[in-house]
Amino acid sequence: MKKMPDKELDCTGLFCPEPVFRTRMALDELASGQTLEVHADDPAAFEDLRRLTERLGHTVVSIKKEG
Repeated sequence: MKKMPDKELDCTGLFCPEPVFRTRMALDELASGQTLEVHADDPAAFEDLRRLTERLGHTVVSIKKEG
């Protein structure tokens, strides 16, 4: 059974750097061990968010491109 994220963030329709800013704010609100699910459709967001999480010491559990 898939574990539900503790928080979801919809960045669909937003272009960088907005998804990065919003993700950073959402991550700051989470406690250790909690998960954040981000939805984004800006192609640059995938790499930018991966770098952000790496720099902040977070772990990316999954990246899935749809459509």
